[in-house]
Amino acid sequence: MKNIKILGSGCANCKTTYKLIQEIAAEKGVDVELEKIEDIGQIMSYGVMSTPGVVIDDTVVHAGGIPDRKQIQEWLN
Repeated sequence: MKNIKILGSGCANCKTTYKLIQEIAAEKGVDVELEKIEDIGQIMSYGVMSTPGVVIDDTVVHAGGIPDRKQIQEWLN
């Protein structure tokens, strides 16, 4: 199971990123644990200055803007 954290203040881009990852994981049959992190201190502890940020298994894989579907699919392989 992959642990995925979406870092952001709860803006539209953050919500879209969360939904996209959830949707693609379901399509691929990948078991994920999704978590939203909205606390600015926690977000900054990952070194993310631009949201949404995506952290998979404690590694920052994306920051700033909505990731595209192909990128998310690669993360879930």
